[in-house]
Amino acid sequence: MADLRIKIGSLLFKNPVLMASGTCGYGSELEDFIDIAELGGIIIKGTTLEPREGNAYPRMAETASGMLNAVGLQNKGIDYFEKNIYPRLSKYDTHVIVNVNGNTVEDYIGLSRRIASLEAIPAIELNISCPNVKMGGMIFGTNPGAAAEVIAAVRKVYHKTLIVKLSPNVTDITEFARISESEGADAISLINTLVGMAVDTGTMKPKLSTVTGGLSGPAIKPVALRMVWQAAKAVSIPVIGIGGIMNATDALEFIMAGAAAVQVGTASFIEPRTAVNVLGGINSFLDTRGFTSVSQITGII
Repeated sequence: MADLRIKIGSLLFKNPVLMASGTCGYGSELEDFIDIAELGGIIIKGTTLEPREGNAYPRMAETASGMLNAVGLQNKGIDYFEKNIYPRLSKYDTHVIVNVNGNTVEDYIGLSRRIASLEAIPAIELNISCPNVKMGGMIFGTNPGAAAEVIAAVRKVYHKTLIVKLSPNVTDITEFARISESEGADAISLINTLVGMAVDTGTMKPKLSTVTGGLSGPAIKPVALRMVWQAAKAVSIPVIGIGGIMNATDALEFIMAGAAAVQVGTASFIEPRTAVNVLGGINSFLDTRGFTSVSQITGII
């Protein structure tokens, strides 16, 4: 069997298949369907310093080959997380990564400090790219100066593995990949959702309360694949590919384009076992082709 281990910063993952933030809750939501320990890791839902109610309903809408969401980072805040969620997460036999969000640089610093003190959380995914919150979010992900400032500030206070999640809603993804690397990120993950909208012709109103939201699913895969390929060519730190991965073939495309790891997201809403099926498919491909490690095909194109 091929060696699927990958390394990001100083952190060793048993394999390159991760669950994407916002699509697996806190892991327990999928326990009836998969063994979380089989995966390389899970990125739990977006977390903030203070509780957030999220956006008003309706905040999800199905689209052709995908879905729109405008959940708005609904969560109960870091105090609740530490007391009620963390004790259970610490028992998972895989890497648990927290997706970190804020409205200001100070928010990101404060939250990163809190999470740094949690022994069983070895990494954070710094979300500077959420397109469906009213404050913060996109400003950090689409403004080079703001992106550099928040990444540098978090790097000063967070000394474990730092992954920066990038927005596709920019002109040049390589600029933000290079900024992330220069400011100390151990890896980058991309892409976050594209901005989109849908209209209900019956009511003659937008399908989302916020009008626009984040588009995910197979519809965005060609864009995501292109951006991962560009980013991987631009930086020397690992790239984690996200966007429309529905099966092992999709994941292998990202890996061949330069992704050291992949995240499975929207597909889990359709088939909760998608991530483990993707892992099995990667294994089969490598064995059938005679490869001894996943690194042999990483960035092969």
